[in-house]
Order: sequence, then C-alpha cells, then structure tokens
Amino acid sequence: MVQVEKKKMGRPTDAPKIIVKRARMSESDVEKLTECCRILKMSESDVLRKGIDEVYQKLKK
Repeated sequence: MVQVEKKKMGRPTDAPKIIVKRARMSESDVEKLTECCRILKMSESDVLRKGIDEVYQKLKK
C-alpha cells in the first residue's frame, strides 16, 4: 500500500481571492503590464490590485 503525504495548508488569508475577473486589453496595455511586472517583480494580479488601490485612494481624497 502506497501512502500519499498530505500537502500542508498555507497560512489562511484575511481576504481570500476567490473571484475571477476578465478584462480586454490592447497590445500596448499588455506590454505596459508586463513591463511593470518585470520591474516590480510582482505578478499580473498583484500589479492590477495595486493599480486599483491607487485609483481608489485618489477617489477617496
């Protein structure tokens, strides 16, 4: 009998990311996003979230 080791669960998050959104982008937008990801060493999702947060903060001022 082969025993399969159970994967350990990571730390639970306060804000689980369970919603998936799609966006249409031009080639130029994708190039900008890719460059931001490369320079900041962040994922596309993280860069987009950061951008949303910055726009939201400007609206709140």
